[in-house]
Amino acid sequence: MPDLDLAFAALGDPVRRALVTRLAHGDATVGELAEPFDLTPQAISHHVGVLRRCGLVEQRREGTRRPCRLRADQLALIGTWIDEQRRAWNDRLDALDAHLTDEKGGR
Repeated sequence: MPDLDLAFAALGDPVRRALVTRLAHGDATVGELAEPFDLTPQAISHHVGVLRRCGLVEQRREGTRRPCRLRADQLALIGTWIDEQRRAWNDRLDALDAHLTDEKGGR
């Protein structure tokens, strides 16, 4: 599982979220990732490095190219954690609602 603290910190940056969104559509090199941004390839490389360190992106060598690939499995694990938290809070809120309804009816 990706380190949740690192992953959420990485995803807290709008450029990195945009990179994840772009990589969800397919692999891309740093140069290709840099095209829509007013950032240097070095700046994009830094952002890719952050995403690599938290386990959301991997790079491989293809000759002189180094395409980046989204680790959708790792992103799904973060989604699973979020879903578990949502369910837990919904259960708590349902219990509170039931308690308040009982209190209101018992008056």
